[in-house]
Amino acid sequence: MEKFFKILFYFMLMLGTLITISSYSWLSMWMGLEINLLSIIPLLKDSKNNYPAEAALKYFTTQALASSILMFSIILSFNLYTYIGSSPTVSMIINSALLIKVGAAPFHAWFPEVLEGLSWLNSLILLTWQKIAPMVMIFYNCNLTSFLFTIILISTIVSGILGINQISLRKILAYSSINHISWMLASMLNTQNVWMFYFLIYSVITLNIILILHFLNIYSLLQLFSSLSFNKQLKIFFVINFLSLGGLPPFLGFFPKWLVINSLIINQFYLLSILLIVFTLITLFFYLRIILVSLIINSNETISYTHKKMKFLIMFFNFISLSGLLICTTLWNFY
Repeated sequence: MEKFFKILFYFMLMLGTLITISSYSWLSMWMGLEINLLSIIPLLKDSKNNYPAEAALKYFTTQALASSILMFSIILSFNLYTYIGSSPTVSMIINSALLIKVGAAPFHAWFPEVLEGLSWLNSLILLTWQKIAPMVMIFYNCNLTSFLFTIILISTIVSGILGINQISLRKILAYSSINHISWMLASMLNTQNVWMFYFLIYSVITLNIILILHFLNIYSLLQLFSSLSFNKQLKIFFVINFLSLGGLPPFLGFFPKWLVINSLIINQFYLLSILLIVFTLITLFFYLRIILVSLIINSNETISYTHKKMKFLIMFFNFISLSGLLICTTLWNFY
């Protein structure tokens, strides 16, 4: 049972995000971000985390820096008597602050380091919920196409190259998240609906993977290979979810990428769509390497191993993920 203070801070965390996405002024959006930040710090300072104080301090420092830059740009726009979207300099400063908050490259250095010190539940919050408010604010100020084009390219390249050499599953998911941020930013260039679909499906797939890893209590690739050999059903679910995260066609993760590529081509962003597809193949390479090793490596099952019964929650979310592409494509045809 969760302690009362945790329930209070979870509530405030959600409230801060909801204030940000429902506000009409930049100042009240900033206030929502601050409520969200002050609520998550006590949650990161948790005994279940590996390095609770270090992770919380790193997260607070970077988010406070981004918030101060955001506040500076809002005050600057007030003093210049201009609307934020009409001034390219102010727009770039605001977008940079929000990209620091969300962890996009080249402002990404804090993100894998913070995630490495967290438990799986806190990692899930950081990978999904904490991206909503900054992403919505970026969408409100999405008028610098060349700037965003550069950020998208850097994010795909950096996440692919730095993710190859990792053995920590939390860092792999962090670099995977940076790659997906680039796709989300690309979807924002055209319409909000595609971003919402992408974020929702990415959250479901990430939830599936983290539920399995939390259930097995594993944090590195070596633990993963030895643990999955004892449970064939979990192994299949894990492989399917990782392929889905990479965006291979028969699985749910292909659907949002399909929509993003479609919207980019309709709006004549041909070069961006080609570069996104090509550089995402690097991330797909290390997904496939993890999957192939976990499938091919033969390890003997010990008699003394106690078999864990799979939880209903894991089965339910994996069923949604497996049947998701069929449901989405059927609904999209009638949309």
